[in-house]
Amino acid sequence: MRLFHTSDWHLGQSLHGQERDFEHACFLDWLLGQLRLRQPDALLIAGDIFDTVNPPVKAQERLYDFIVQAHEQQPKLDIVMIAGNHDSGSRIELPAALMRRLRTHALGRVHWLDEGQLDAERLLIPLTNGRGKVAAWCLALPFLRPAEVTGPQLGDDYLQGITQVHQQLIGAAQKKRKKDQALIAISHAHMAGGAVSEDSERSLIIGNAEALPAKLFDKSISYVALGHLHKPQKVNRESRIRYSGSPIPLSFAEINYPHQVLEVELDGSELVSVEPRPVPRAVALQRVGPAPLGELLEQLAELPVIDLLEDPNRQPWLEVRVHLDEPQPDLRQQIEAALHGKAVRLIRISAEYAGAGRGEDDDLAFVELSQMTPQDLFSRAWEQAYGNPVDEQALADFALLLQDVQLEEEQP
Repeated sequence: MRLFHTSDWHLGQSLHGQERDFEHACFLDWLLGQLRLRQPDALLIAGDIFDTVNPPVKAQERLYDFIVQAHEQQPKLDIVMIAGNHDSGSRIELPAALMRRLRTHALGRVHWLDEGQLDAERLLIPLTNGRGKVAAWCLALPFLRPAEVTGPQLGDDYLQGITQVHQQLIGAAQKKRKKDQALIAISHAHMAGGAVSEDSERSLIIGNAEALPAKLFDKSISYVALGHLHKPQKVNRESRIRYSGSPIPLSFAEINYPHQVLEVELDGSELVSVEPRPVPRAVALQRVGPAPLGELLEQLAELPVIDLLEDPNRQPWLEVRVHLDEPQPDLRQQIEAALHGKAVRLIRISAEYAGAGRGEDDDLAFVELSQMTPQDLFSRAWEQAYGNPVDEQALADFALLLQDVQLEEEQP
């Protein structure tokens, strides 16, 4: 059996105010071509399909057009997609009944029956091989928010609630599987030991319970398709537990990441191989600097000029980093003048001042809000109000409040 594993598409994302729709369109066209070429039996999309809980209409159209095209070219292809922490679980599930007619299964939330019993049946998806026989069962685990795994019948411990979900779902899958049928898990979570990118993944922290142990997925699981971390990686050096990573760089911190879809081969319940399929980068991310202003302007002057025969949508996104001794009121004008006629699109200027550090003027320092998480803003506000760093318990309480707000935003 052959699977494709991908995640963290973040459809509808903008980078410093610039839409990424062209890049996402190129990726989805490429993915359709790979599906046609490699003929996998199933496609697993491990969450953060959209960038926000209320994605733009164009982003939703991208997703549903892709699903229709994939089904039209491969009517036997099974697609399983789960909600990530950026997604609205209810929005992901809203068209589920229609998508099932396209062999697409959309899971956004976990449901509970009486007395703390997980509704495992809806999270177990049969995956068929080329002969139409069930070759594997997919255990679909959307991002688990505290409100979904804690409560009067479940207890108040977030990690214990997550553990219950995994134990009950794996137990139900083991009862359902037949000889030589594989168990494949798809999950959106931060696993302990995973490498986080500098400014892309939204924190999942609830107190100290952010990173989940890999032991949640016991050896009966042949492969675990993970989403959330944008850098492709194994978990605990296990070939069977992997993050596919994002298909495009979602911040300048990800310039050097390899972007890929993973092709997974199984023979019965045995994992045979996992091979990366590199995603072509439709638009490069480019940095110039850090350097003093004079040197920086010389570097910008050496950039290639616009080729009128090339698609302007493919011009690189440019970040400029400059060292300054003092503020330059006309900094942007100087940089834009140096870039006139160049085949790049400037989207960010980052200025660093000589000798800059913490001091009495810190409150006046420029802060780019788009680069700060809600936790960062809360920590800064706390320190300004009380004169000392925020304590761990206050951060944990804030994280719970933030989760409640995000759940309210999810309602379509």
